[in-house]
Amino acid sequence: MKDFETYIFDLDGTLLSTLNDLAASTNYALRWAGMPERSVEEIRMFVGNGVKLLMERAIPDGINNPKFEETYAKFREHYMEHNLDTTRPYDGIPELLRELKGRGKKLAIVSNKFYAATQELAKYFFPDTIEIAIGERDNIRKKPAPDTVLEALKQLNASKAGAVYIGDSDVDIMTAKNCELPCISVLWGFRDKEFLIKHGGKIFVDKPSEILSD
Repeated sequence: MKDFETYIFDLDGTLLSTLNDLAASTNYALRWAGMPERSVEEIRMFVGNGVKLLMERAIPDGINNPKFEETYAKFREHYMEHNLDTTRPYDGIPELLRELKGRGKKLAIVSNKFYAATQELAKYFFPDTIEIAIGERDNIRKKPAPDTVLEALKQLNASKAGAVYIGDSDVDIMTAKNCELPCISVLWGFRDKEFLIKHGGKIFVDKPSEILSD
């Protein structure tokens, strides 16, 4: 793998296995609202564009449902209390980040997860390796717009030259393209290789250690 100076990572499905906690909070909110629950596999395909869109996809009639805002609020409330129940780094991720950090690389997370949860998870799991963690906020366009990645580069005092974006979804592929960055697609996340190829994926890794240069 090519050596880069700056590594910007997606969070859910890339660094952390978060699907079961996302599903639990989604179904908690749906039960509260008297709506049908969703399977874990349904929720797997709903994630990637932020939790508001996750709930739009999970709630019947989406944002047009009169109970949408209340149900979405219940999701956020439950998720902030339970986002560490089963969430864990994927095997090999802590070792990858420590190795990159030891080589003097700049590391950041850019996620469509809401900002507070992104910050909490980054500080809890990667306090000594991740320098910057940026989540969804109202005043900045989320991925696949380039804004949050460009903000991360600015905070890292890093240029696009020598930077790479790493994620597990079509949104991540589009984000990298919009930022004019190469994209590494991981195959342990929420989307399979066939799906990623259909959406423009070109560089793939089966395990975290493959991200390291020789």
